[in-house]
Amino acid sequence: MGAPMGQQWGAPPPQLFPPAGPPLGPTLWQRLSKDGAGSRILAWVGGAVTLLGVVLLLVLAIQRGYLGPLSRVLLGAALGVGLAGTGMRLHRTPANRIGALAVAATGFAVVYLDLVAATTLYHYLPSWLGLLAGLLVAGAGLLLAGRWDAELFAVFVVVGCAVCAPVLTGGFKPLLLGFLLVLMTATSPVLLRRRWPGLALAAGVPPVVASTVTILVARTATHPDTPKTTAAMLGVATTALVIALATAAAARQPDGDQLPGLLVGAVVPGLLAATLVPRLPAAGLAIVVCGFLLVVWLVDRSGLLELPRRFVTVAGAGSALALFQATMLAAQGRGLAPVLLGEALLFGLLAWRSRGTGVLVASAGFGLAGLLAALVHGLPIVYLLQPPRYAPPLGTLATAAGTGLLLTAVVAVLLVAATKAGVLPGPDHQPGPWLTGAAIGLYGASGAVLTVGLLIAPDRAGFLGGHVLVTISWTVTALVLLLRGIDHLPLRVTGLVLTGAALAKLVLFDLASLDGLARVAAFLGAGLVLLAAGTRYARLVAGRH
Repeated sequence: MGAPMGQQWGAPPPQLFPPAGPPLGPTLWQRLSKDGAGSRILAWVGGAVTLLGVVLLLVLAIQRGYLGPLSRVLLGAALGVGLAGTGMRLHRTPANRIGALAVAATGFAVVYLDLVAATTLYHYLPSWLGLLAGLLVAGAGLLLAGRWDAELFAVFVVVGCAVCAPVLTGGFKPLLLGFLLVLMTATSPVLLRRRWPGLALAAGVPPVVASTVTILVARTATHPDTPKTTAAMLGVATTALVIALATAAAARQPDGDQLPGLLVGAVVPGLLAATLVPRLPAAGLAIVVCGFLLVVWLVDRSGLLELPRRFVTVAGAGSALALFQATMLAAQGRGLAPVLLGEALLFGLLAWRSRGTGVLVASAGFGLAGLLAALVHGLPIVYLLQPPRYAPPLGTLATAAGTGLLLTAVVAVLLVAATKAGVLPGPDHQPGPWLTGAAIGLYGASGAVLTVGLLIAPDRAGFLGGHVLVTISWTVTALVLLLRGIDHLPLRVTGLVLTGAALAKLVLFDLASLDGLARVAAFLGAGLVLLAAGTRYARLVAGRH
């Protein structure tokens, strides 16, 4: 009997149901039902309870007067060292290793918290010595976790210390941030050798949160002794160290989905730090943050490290945001528009060469901000419609001319870069963005040409002469587009549209606003150019046919 139609001999039968998706992970009940789960839970819960007991010993026992401060510190240190030693001894026996991890991790966390209390609560140790001792203790514990290949050990030490430390320091203070940064620094050697994304988050998130809260508290404080500068410097330091930590972890684990989020959080303290200092130093801090993130982007582009694409994209976006903040702080008034447009032009040229969509988005964002700044300060519309009441300063005219030229250049570069990157189709298929860009570029070029007339004569005569040059320049540009677009429809259409715009300007603006020789010059110049254009264009069309 023959095979059914559409099915050959030896071919597998058609599937009536689609293949099942990837198998689901074990449920919570299945995890709890595994052998050893109960002992593991008891061990780590016991470690957490022990940490809380040590915190109560160091802080709350003073209310009852059971022990003096020195006795409490010594007792806490002895307990921590004893637990760490016991855990290392238990680890020699394979059957005891689950409990050994919890006991040893609790011991190292107890010693670290005891150092925090001795430094911040009782002042037995100077700050630098307490931080150095904390680095040694945390580093030893984390290196032991790496040697035992126990990520949960390392995460317990870091999280336990980070959660309990604010209780010992009496809130979010600069010294607390110092101890959290020391704790994060101690994780770096382990993260360079192990693919532990959980440890990277456990070490990076607490300093970011503590630094952000410290900066917000310093902003709202009215006391003259509030260390705002110290909080700002610590915020930038936190940003730098967390960026380094996240980059090191991302280089070891290209598929780490949590690390871009950690990088986003790392930028927050550095950008908030700029709100605690005067304007120009604040711009400097934002530039520093931009530099940190730009290094990450350049390291990936140079091939020194292979970083996840999403991570690099976040770094590029963060650097652009920091640069924008620095620009808004440093440049104000009429100087803001040319600075933003200059940055947009640089990003656009970089996008043109690299064909990267992220850089292209940054260029478009800076270009849009520059356009808005130009319409408000750099090159307002009223500047092109009304003659000046008094002679504008030379700096104002130069700024307007530069703003107009930069605006035209940014539009041109953005359109070409977007086309090369595959984001924007050619004008044959989607003319809308090209016509919008042409209108913006025409506005900028007209402002620059008008400035030439005002530079020659900074009064009404210069304004009228500038508009004569604008009308003639539109007509000449239309002629060039028509001649170059004899075989290219978009250029030809653009030339015809610009010709119509020049005629509309002649009738609607020049005829009503210009007077005397200016009106005559505008009409004669535009008319002669159009006559020459029509004659030349007709000759080219006839020769083509």
